[in-house]
Amino acid sequence: MDLDRERIKRVVREVLSERDPRPGSNAARGGQTAPGAVPASGAVAEPPLVRRVALGADHGGYAMKEMLKEYLQDELGYSVVDVGTTSEESVDYPDYALKVAEAVARGDCERGIMIDGAGIGSSMAANKVAGVLAACCHDVATVVNSREHNCANVLTMGSGVVGRGLARQMVRTWLSTPFGGGRHERRVRKITDLEKRWTERS
Repeated sequence: MDLDRERIKRVVREVLSERDPRPGSNAARGGQTAPGAVPASGAVAEPPLVRRVALGADHGGYAMKEMLKEYLQDELGYSVVDVGTTSEESVDYPDYALKVAEAVARGDCERGIMIDGAGIGSSMAANKVAGVLAACCHDVATVVNSREHNCANVLTMGSGVVGRGLARQMVRTWLSTPFGGGRHERRVRKITDLEKRWTERS
């Protein structure tokens, strides 16, 4: 994995001490410009301001979703669109991953976060929605990479893999880390071109 460890450490230090990821701050703008979903053609861009975050979970991620909703709203100042689920009663994660992904693809939210037991299945489901780049992350290093290198607009996590304190740190870092552009833009464009190619075949 093409990770610059010193750069990751610097980003984490900035996020935790200097940078303010709340709506309206320079960190929230990320110095970039795109709709919630990555466009099908042209330069990869980002929204100039992240205001709204779609948040979803299955029954296994429900408790963490509720914790993160309070954290996002009360401590970080984001507007949260909670797409469910609403209890720990058993449900199917693809249904809620789809709701999160669609909210981002439609532009209702600039970013999305989905939590299930491991985070893997939700990323698979979310990535079926055109314009969505979902990344399953399990620590701060993968979160930074998903944003700087991959322009991820949906984050998936596993409540059975990530503890609550780490989840908060990951979410804060993910929301405030800008896309790196440069050589990464070419690579992300190849991903979206693959999506377009297979969509046109169907």
